[in-house]
Amino acid sequence: MLRLLEQSVFSQVVASTPLISIDLILKSAVNEVLLGKRINKPAQGFWFVPGGRVFKNETLDDAFIRISHDELGFAFNKSDAHFLGVYEHFYDDSQFGELQSDRSTHYVVIAYLINISIKNEISPPKDQHNQYAWWSLTNIENSRDVHRFTKDYFKNG
Repeated sequence: MLRLLEQSVFSQVVASTPLISIDLILKSAVNEVLLGKRINKPAQGFWFVPGGRVFKNETLDDAFIRISHDELGFAFNKSDAHFLGVYEHFYDDSQFGELQSDRSTHYVVIAYLINISIKNEISPPKDQHNQYAWWSLTNIENSRDVHRFTKDYFKNG
């Protein structure tokens, strides 16, 4: 059974352990990638790929479906995606504080690429990102507004 943690408990988890998450790199038929402008810490104010945490007792397959539905407005299966790799994201802040060693955030991220043919099928909610846009790979690489961890997904091809 999945159970969300109370904020005080989750704050201690963030301060004490890495979080496991899934990032979704959604690429259109014209080679554009969906990015959202983050409204929450960490990475607040940066353009970033959609994604989310894996919950305790949640399989990766179930997490993939839930995260894609919650972040994209459309539930994809993990079998719809191509595994890109495992990445580590280290932030100096978290949703609980800034620039305190016990309030930093460490994610172990499982990244997946999803190729889609029709961009209109995606209708992401605006609770994690206040804007969405389709970005060319060149614009992602050259923009200071795209977070470096997002850029990492496009290195090496």
